[in-house]
Amino acid sequence: MAAKDFYQVLGVSDSASQAEIKKAYRKLAKQYHPDANPNNASAAERFKEVSEAHSTLSDPEKRKQYDQMRRYGAFDGMPRRPSGAGAGAGGRRGAGMGGMGAEDLGAQGFEFGDLGGLGDIFSSMFGRGRRGAEESEGDTLEAVVEVPFRVAMLGGEIPVTLPVTETCATCKGNGGAPGATFSTCPECDGRGTISFGQGSFAVSRPCPQCRGRGKIPSEKCPTCRGAGEVRTERRIVIPVPPGTETGSRIRLRGQGQPGRPGGPQGDLIITFQVQPDRFFRREGLDIVADVPINLAQATLGTRLRVRTLDGKKVLLRIPPGTQPGRKFRIRGQGIEKNGRKGDQLVGIQVTVPDELTPEQQDLMKKFADSAKLPY
Repeated sequence: MAAKDFYQVLGVSDSASQAEIKKAYRKLAKQYHPDANPNNASAAERFKEVSEAHSTLSDPEKRKQYDQMRRYGAFDGMPRRPSGAGAGAGGRRGAGMGGMGAEDLGAQGFEFGDLGGLGDIFSSMFGRGRRGAEESEGDTLEAVVEVPFRVAMLGGEIPVTLPVTETCATCKGNGGAPGATFSTCPECDGRGTISFGQGSFAVSRPCPQCRGRGKIPSEKCPTCRGAGEVRTERRIVIPVPPGTETGSRIRLRGQGQPGRPGGPQGDLIITFQVQPDRFFRREGLDIVADVPINLAQATLGTRLRVRTLDGKKVLLRIPPGTQPGRKFRIRGQGIEKNGRKGDQLVGIQVTVPDELTPEQQDLMKKFADSAKLPY
């Protein structure tokens, strides 16, 4: 079995836009999410493949490196390198990567890190040589977090509860019940990996019977049913940068899925969704707030106490004859970002009463007559 093509995993073409990739990922992630498919191993594996594909293709730099690697033909249904590439005496492929599988490369002392940025992608698809089943980095988690408007504009922190998969505390990740004995896995002969070959490539994957451990217990752990992992929730505090907009993303290193025993923890990617505010809205680095005043205040002038984004109140003078829609600027009360700070704009809304008393109607008619206004 050859390594899977990430574009095929998501069901998109290799010229797909970021929006198309994101749409395909969301659809598949919802369909195969473990919460929607409890105790379904195939769905969990499919969800992992979809997440891995999206993690690479949604990052422009990783995608560029991946596309370069993809030209080597390490995927089902894709053209291989020309048969002459790297051919030695007698036409045997030797020096080039085209004739080597993961095991061949490892035997010659090859390290995926030698490929620079491509190493991480090769590692995730072909395994990490002889250490692959024992130690691997945790998966990257992605979450959408709703943030109150003021926290997003001023910056701050917000607590979030995330579903994660962690090492089972009962069996410490070995999958065995307390007191169980372990024997060598008959499927992989204790290696923890099994290799599949197709064409010029060999691919190593964790053994499905022992889950990459190389040993199987006489009795499965009652807590995780032999998986060595349990689904749980983790509460963390997410930093929110000042001036955060809907769609903004941050990556938190080491806050994702725990790695296999000894492996580093994956990352957490947060996408922010800013909640609207009933009073404030944003225009660039400026904050806009609409304030209603009545007809008399607009005509004669008045003074208002206007609330700012940080909760303070500023006295604002409204001059006589102020027209509806006019904006007044309170300097330095906007969003601070990249060394710049915006202002707060106060928009004036003149309200007209729905009903007038007979006395108010008489006064209004007298005003209209004196001002020569039609009524």
